[in-house]
Amino acid sequence: MPVPLRSVYRLCMASIVWFRRDLRLHDQAALLAAMAEGRPVLPVYILDDETPRHRRMGGAARWWLHNSLTQLDESLRARGSRLILRRGPVAQVLAQLVQEVGASAIHALRHYEPWWRNAERAVRDSLSKGAALIRHNGLYLHPPGSLTTNGGGQFKIYTPFWRALAQRMPPAEPRPAPDRIAAPDIWPDSDDLDSWGLLPSRPDWAGGMRDFWTPGEAGAGERLDDFLPGAKQYEETRNLPSISGTSFLSPHLHFGEISPATIWHAAMDAGGSVETYLKELVWREYAANVILQFPDYGARNARAVFDRFPWRDMADARVRQDYIRWTKGLTGYPIVDAGMRQLWATGWMHNRVRMIAASFLIKHLLIDWRVGEQWFWDTLVDADYASNAVNWQWTAGSGVDSNMFVRIMAPLVQSEKFDAAGYIRQWVPELAMLDDKAIHDPEEHGVRPGNYPEKLIGHRAARERALAAHAMMGRLGSVDDEAVAGLEPANQQLGNRFSHD
Repeated sequence: MPVPLRSVYRLCMASIVWFRRDLRLHDQAALLAAMAEGRPVLPVYILDDETPRHRRMGGAARWWLHNSLTQLDESLRARGSRLILRRGPVAQVLAQLVQEVGASAIHALRHYEPWWRNAERAVRDSLSKGAALIRHNGLYLHPPGSLTTNGGGQFKIYTPFWRALAQRMPPAEPRPAPDRIAAPDIWPDSDDLDSWGLLPSRPDWAGGMRDFWTPGEAGAGERLDDFLPGAKQYEETRNLPSISGTSFLSPHLHFGEISPATIWHAAMDAGGSVETYLKELVWREYAANVILQFPDYGARNARAVFDRFPWRDMADARVRQDYIRWTKGLTGYPIVDAGMRQLWATGWMHNRVRMIAASFLIKHLLIDWRVGEQWFWDTLVDADYASNAVNWQWTAGSGVDSNMFVRIMAPLVQSEKFDAAGYIRQWVPELAMLDDKAIHDPEEHGVRPGNYPEKLIGHRAARERALAAHAMMGRLGSVDDEAVAGLEPANQQLGNRFSHD
């Protein structure tokens, strides 16, 4: 009598590796721990769009995920393994898979988004006796939550957090990828990746992303190699959108295709002054610590006084139209428009321009920062919950450590200061014929082409309106709750806070 397939799987006694935002084989602690058990290894990725309160991945990130999973499967197959794909609530799917293969352990890297922490608890609760979820560190330089102040509390301000973490650096040396991975004799069923519909089709808006990015672990290594020769000049070049002065590693970091420890050691080995870049790497660590303390940071003002801010109503047709023009790069401010068009075409925006575009939505258009956070979440290939939320609240002035709202950025001044003429010509071609002086503000110079829109609002008028709205927020109630739950005063000396690449 033939043995049922489920019984065959159980005889395999495989160790499961649960992949999420850690799509690599190099410096992959969960994979190495599973291999050390001496059993066959079953690599698994689960697409969960069903669990309540699980934040659905945005469109650009789903495009990246498809390509990254393809590359991960190819790397596993080159080592005698493969990637099993399943779809559904992760706790339910993993519990079923444990039964299928007779696994006693699921190995995974710790994740810190609120939905992943909830999922990890649900997985532990769903496992039958004798099976365990074993979590490992590896997404960050230092485990979020484990770094504390002298008083034993969690850091809420970046600068002291940086100082404390720097004292614990360098991280451990990254470990190499294995040459071979033990495979089960019989593999469980796997979904077909194409059936998940992660790629856009009608229309296919990913052409610019395909031209610009190579998702996957190999692509991450290539980006790092390209960046290292210029890493010493990062402090001077990172704010200049017309040149390639940033690392472009943020989406690779977000999907875990390269470990932060690998980047840290490579940057230090490159020599010279790389502290500015390392501080931006640590900003990512800081953001993870913030969402660990405030899980709803992407949807709730950290400073309660901002709950009374008189944002313009998105139900109003004029406000909605202003928002749409912002998303399409039709604001009449060339630096803002260039950034928003770059975002739509490539799924990425230069770090300095992100801050300018975010500030414009919040302070020039008086649109709630959460609206912008959601747009970035859907359109960025590096849409990281912690970094995205922390950066938007920093710009709005509503965060635990943030810029003051009344510091209103002048986009046209920023454009000229950081020499964005070449950047504007690339992404706003209807202005390409203008000279370097006029291109930052063609309307002011009287040379605005007919196919380029007028400004949504003048800078002076926008500034006055924003300051009036801020003053009204104060009049609507006491500002004594500016600090919530013991939050410390914001550090105002951070500079460019949308840079984490």
